[in-house]
Amino acid sequence: MKFSLKEFQLQFITHAEDRTTLLSQVKEVLDGGNKWVQLRMKSYPYEKLESLAEEVRKLTEGYQAKLIINDHIDIAAHVGADGVHIGMNDMSPSKAREILGDKAIIGGTANDYATIQHIVDHVDYIGVGPFRYTTTKKRLSPTLGLEGYRQILAELRPHSSIPIVSIGGIVLQDIPDLAALDIQGIAASGSIINQPKQNITETTSQWIKNITSCFHH
Repeated sequence: MKFSLKEFQLQFITHAEDRTTLLSQVKEVLDGGNKWVQLRMKSYPYEKLESLAEEVRKLTEGYQAKLIINDHIDIAAHVGADGVHIGMNDMSPSKAREILGDKAIIGGTANDYATIQHIVDHVDYIGVGPFRYTTTKKRLSPTLGLEGYRQILAELRPHSSIPIVSIGGIVLQDIPDLAALDIQGIAASGSIINQPKQNITETTSQWIKNITSCFHH
């Protein structure tokens, strides 16, 4: 069955350095109605990551939300996560599929059409970006902007209908322009957790409302 992001058009990616902050962030985005959490903790000690993932899994299960683990396939399998998201320099998606099986959601990362061609047959969706400069990620690929997405989609769509998720420095005001393209979701992190005048739950609700309105008009 073809994978669909229709219920998961906002993908929240965690961005915290400590357990307490991260669990608070996750609960708040879930309270805001989000149904997709990607656990990404690049600098967190690996030996503590498994127990943290277990706690996040309990939270997402309580809200009937999807949990995707960034990179760590063994941890995803251990905690019963819904899937993994694999970066461009990490394990190959085909290897992840071998380990996790057909039911797991496997996401890939790409910055250009050549990378998409390499992984498209082995993943369920592809996070393409960055849309613009972001401080959330340390090793940043060249930014794409709207024109970059248009060019990639023009090459991709004659051959594949795989869901594409836009990622990287996206703010609320970008949603209408991105929704006008043939993409299926938006990933966000700092733009949700760093709003000075709103809490995370309110911000999440606003993002979901705007995404639903723009993607389903």
